[in-house]
Amino acid sequence: MNLHMKNRIVVKIGSALISDQADSKYLRHIADELAAFHKMGNEIIIVSSGAIATGVSKLNLKKKPTDLPSKQAAASIGQVGLMNKWTGAFLKYNIITAQLLLTKSDFEDRIRYLNTRNTILKLITWGSIPVINENDTVATEEINFGDNDTLSAIVASKVDADYLIIFTDVDGLYKNDPKRNKNAELIEEVKKISGDIEKCASDKTGCGLSVGGMFSKIEAAKIATAAGVEVFIANGKKNVSIPDIITGRVKCTKFLTDVKIGARKKWIAFGARTSGKILIDDGAAKAVIEKGKSLLPAGIVDIEGKFERGEAVSIIHADKEIAKGLVSYSSEDIKKIKGHKSSDIENILHRKEYEEVIHKDNLVIVNKS
Repeated sequence: MNLHMKNRIVVKIGSALISDQADSKYLRHIADELAAFHKMGNEIIIVSSGAIATGVSKLNLKKKPTDLPSKQAAASIGQVGLMNKWTGAFLKYNIITAQLLLTKSDFEDRIRYLNTRNTILKLITWGSIPVINENDTVATEEINFGDNDTLSAIVASKVDADYLIIFTDVDGLYKNDPKRNKNAELIEEVKKISGDIEKCASDKTGCGLSVGGMFSKIEAAKIATAAGVEVFIANGKKNVSIPDIITGRVKCTKFLTDVKIGARKKWIAFGARTSGKILIDDGAAKAVIEKGKSLLPAGIVDIEGKFERGEAVSIIHADKEIAKGLVSYSSEDIKKIKGHKSSDIENILHRKEYEEVIHKDNLVIVNKS
């Protein structure tokens, strides 16, 4: 990190650091550090959990509701209090905050995605700090099994952030649970998110008021690093100095990236709604991942779902999604040409618009492992 250059960061703060049970002291401390970083000329976007937890506290409920209407109602009450906390924390620094409530559909539709991106970028050029949360008052699927770790990674990838910092209540990713094993070893640097790394985060349960644990943070790191964003998982109850975290002076977990990807491909990989799956063989997987080639019909084993030309699909190899792309042919056409050479397309379909099922310019690798 060059402190003399403008850096754009996305900071995600979990419910455990924001709820009234925590007396908001961690939120205020994080806000103080973010304000100092902001005053250095850097750009900051906050993804803040805590609407439901704040609503639960304001309603004096003994526990988080389990039914959807109650969750949504608690979120609608809590979101007001949550924004008041952030606005108040930055007020003494004369920093204006802005609220954005988003759902998956705001990213899946390209026009809505561009509008969302443009709004965020305009806010930060005005010197404001956007505070983003999932729109829990209207979301259904998201509120049941979504999480703001994933949202923060998607936002970071969409706004071309340099860094994503996920604040939680532990120092980072451990080889085993530090709450059960005081001698657990902290993993300070991750060059590649392998199966072994995923196993370290296999416990998906979070604290009582939060959604998602370390597993969701690893999934978020996959998204962000695939988009060229370095990720840090750090303890929001300890040293939260942004320069110290990014320059390695704080014990935390850092996920490296060497990827550079354009805005359009970021949308294909992390925004566009997928309409089906294309299953490919070993040879096609090697060509796509290692050689950066287009996906040809010869390497296709099977397809799932129904989709039209131009729609986004997942590319599956060995039961894992390795890429996403925009198809040049419909699912019906691909069923007919799968396993055949490109030279056979015209004879089979009685037309031939493209050699490739997915051209390399419309294809993005999301999992090299």
